[in-house]
Amino acid sequence: MREGRLFVLTTDFGLRDPYVAQVKGVILSEIPEATFLDLTHEIPPQDVRHGAWVLRTSYAWCPAGAIHLAVVDPKVGTARRILAARAHGQMWVGPDNGLLSWVLRTDPNAQVHSVENPALRRPHVSSTFQGRDIMAPSAARLARGAPLAELGPRVDRYEQIPWPEPSTGAAGTGAAGNLRGQVLLADRFGNLITNIDAARLDAWMVKSDGRFRARIAGREARGLVTTYADGEYDEAIALLGSHGFLEIAVSLGSAAGSLRAGPDAEVVLEHA
Repeated sequence: MREGRLFVLTTDFGLRDPYVAQVKGVILSEIPEATFLDLTHEIPPQDVRHGAWVLRTSYAWCPAGAIHLAVVDPKVGTARRILAARAHGQMWVGPDNGLLSWVLRTDPNAQVHSVENPALRRPHVSSTFQGRDIMAPSAARLARGAPLAELGPRVDRYEQIPWPEPSTGAAGTGAAGNLRGQVLLADRFGNLITNIDAARLDAWMVKSDGRFRARIAGREARGLVTTYADGEYDEAIALLGSHGFLEIAVSLGSAAGSLRAGPDAEVVLEHA
């Protein structure tokens, strides 16, 4: 595979409708040898933050030179910009609504441009499907080796989704106090993924033996365990997921359903 011919697609289109195929068709018309990695097309509709999370936690598993086309675009057709960027050794095209911000903020050398070149547009641009008519041709142009400047001017500012940093609260049972975080999203298994990463958790647990209680939605989860099977049936547990962030799970069940919790729910860790 030639570098720059792999397109990584992330959308909220689903697979029932022809939208994904139309985007791929536009790219294949320009790059017949293109290959596609469908990261997901099941982002909840209009959930830009969920999409930003998927991109942030997935780019490391994609090869250098991959071209990401990310479309979760509730304000399609408005004055919001379209961005093209280089970050983490990969290329990115998507709406300027915060979708790319959690990727771009983690690369201090990221280069970000506004897509403004009218030559990149399809002959007839739908105001409701710019992912197909502007973003897909822009991604194809990058695959041909075009510099970012050909797509449009460099920008220093773009829309950001604030990253919710965990915080240390008032002292609890441990000398380090409680660690407070929040749920970012629930995956398809009902696991509640939080904003507490492994480094932050390790630093907080340095004076403990690795045991803690996680309080969420009036319930308590036992931590830290290693696998989903470490809990008793229907027991709430806390463990590090494969993405490197703490998650709350229920053994052989759904934490989102059992705990009746979802995005933005507070999670408080207390030393056991």
